[in-house]
This record gives sequence, structure tokens and C-alpha cells, in this order.
Amino acid sequence: MFRDQLPEALRTALKEKDQRAVSTLRLIMAALKDRDIAARGKGNDEGIDEDEILQMLQTMVKQRRDSITMYEKGGRLELAQQEAEEITIIERYLPEQLGDDAIETAVDTVIADVGAGGLKDMGAVMGALREGYAGQMDFGKASAIVKSRLGA
Repeated sequence: MFRDQLPEALRTALKEKDQRAVSTLRLIMAALKDRDIAARGKGNDEGIDEDEILQMLQTMVKQRRDSITMYEKGGRLELAQQEAEEITIIERYLPEQLGDDAIETAVDTVIADVGAGGLKDMGAVMGALREGYAGQMDFGKASAIVKSRLGA
């Protein structure tokens, strides 16, 4: 799905002369190509799957959010705005993100399904969340919720 959408979106952005979209889409495609090459080295000739692409896009969004914080602290508001524009473009390719309440509900459901009883089960819970909700939630928030639920 993503592999077909990205080149078409790039062509559209080029026709519309949307430089921010062009550069962001090229970054996404380069990151995807890098990950595909790494996957081929591990014996996966088809490259990474859709879930891994979603994780890659989420990582890109997270990196940009971190950059925005740093730029704002440094007084570089024009660079923070540029990063925010890139986030908007990347998020076009991510599924609808779950809200805080939905994340808490999902965490509670997975904890019950896995039968987690303590912090030692956190890895199993996070693995199940990543498998079931790839691209749909902020796993940093989910991790904090899991930790508070299992640590209590």
C-alpha cells in the first residue's frame, strides 16, 4: 500500500511545486529504501512489511517532535515550523491515532489478554500492543501506562 502511494504522492507534489512535500516524501522514500536494504541483508528479499513501515513513520514523527522542542528552546521558530510541516505530511500516511482514553483501554485489554501480573511481563504486553496497534498509538505513552498499571 505505502510502496504504491509514495511515488504517486511525490509526482503530485512535484506537479504542484510543493517543495516541503517533495523533500519530506523523498526523506520517507530514502528511509524506506535503507530499511529494505537492511532487511535484504537479513534474508528478507521483499523488504520490510507494512507494520515496520508504520513504525518507521512513527519514528520519523517522534524525531521531528523532539526537534521542535529543541528548536523552540533555542529560539529557532522557523526551523520548528518546518518540522511541524513535515509532521503534517508524514501523518497523512499514518492511520488515525488513538486518543489517551483509547490507549488506556487498549493497554488494559492487552494486560488482561496476556495475563500480565508485574513489570516482568511488560515486554510481552508492549509486544502485543505493537502487533495489534502498529501505527495507531504513541508507544511512549502506552509504555508509561503499562508501567504504571503493572508496577502498582
